[in-house]
Amino acid sequence: MKLNETPVRTSRNFNINNIKLEDNIIPKSIEEFKNVEILCGSKNTIIEENIEKTRLTYGLGESFINQVNEASNKKIKITVNNNETSEVQIKYTFDDKNKSLVDNILLIAGENSKATVIIKYLSNDKVKGFHNGVLSVHAKQGANIDIIVVNLMNENSNNFISIENLLDKNSKINYTLVDFGGEKSITNYYSNLLGESSENVLNTMYLGKGNQLFDLNYIGELRGEKTNIDIEVQGALKDKAQKHFKGTIDFKKGAKKAKGNEDESCMLLSDTAKSLALPMLLCSEEDVEGNHSSSAGKVSEKELFYIMSRGFEYKEAMKLMVRAKFNKILESIKNEELKNEISYEIDKRLD
Repeated sequence: MKLNETPVRTSRNFNINNIKLEDNIIPKSIEEFKNVEILCGSKNTIIEENIEKTRLTYGLGESFINQVNEASNKKIKITVNNNETSEVQIKYTFDDKNKSLVDNILLIAGENSKATVIIKYLSNDKVKGFHNGVLSVHAKQGANIDIIVVNLMNENSNNFISIENLLDKNSKINYTLVDFGGEKSITNYYSNLLGESSENVLNTMYLGKGNQLFDLNYIGELRGEKTNIDIEVQGALKDKAQKHFKGTIDFKKGAKKAKGNEDESCMLLSDTAKSLALPMLLCSEEDVEGNHSSSAGKVSEKELFYIMSRGFEYKEAMKLMVRAKFNKILESIKNEELKNEISYEIDKRLD
């Protein structure tokens, strides 16, 4: 089964155009998932369980989208009214009675509204969980949205998520994706910057250990004038963990004076960790600005020696260096409780 394909094909020798998985990774039956907590800080925000059939421009693949449309066991539609301010928190916890989650989340942010949405996926240490989800966001004119998606599932589980955004004029969506969990964690992210002066900021941090595999496919299509997308990905891999990053910024006809930036960096904490990256810029318009960079490398021996000379043991020195790499993204999270939880997980997964 091939999934998470790049919008433009590259040489097969790179082994990054898609990812191939066994068909049996998708459960044949999806039971009820009850372990969900939803908190909403505004009476004017409408939360309901009524979503029409999902249609995605890209997504992970047909099998995964069909499962969401036909077998979703948790649907959440969030509507933030015009000129309103709202905060919504959603927490899914996998356990022995809640092993498979197929969720469909739709967020509609009205004109000039402000919204913060935090979505967390957690699991106990032993359960073999399965998550396949869709998150669709429509930011109407002047809307300003902050979205934080945190994957802290265990290494026995699998995580699949498709994210799609539509941005109208003068709207802005800020994403923070914290991707730590899952034996396989596969993400497809697509933004359609349709409206003039719309902006999308995406910050991702991933941390892999053991035999974990992360496959990140980020696509931004800029259509409106003076639109802007900024993608920053910071990661670290230890043991035999692997990461594939595919980042595509596509300047469509009509996107004059648009800007796009993507920066991906991976810290290799072992000789057996593996990082592949494919940053791409596509352009059909003049007078645009696009930049991309990608890097991967081992921890600097000089920096490590310097930290250890200040009295830190090897493991603690490594933790400090990884924390420093994640610090900029971590500090952008305003929720202190969530920030502390993520910091704890970083230390835990580096032990």
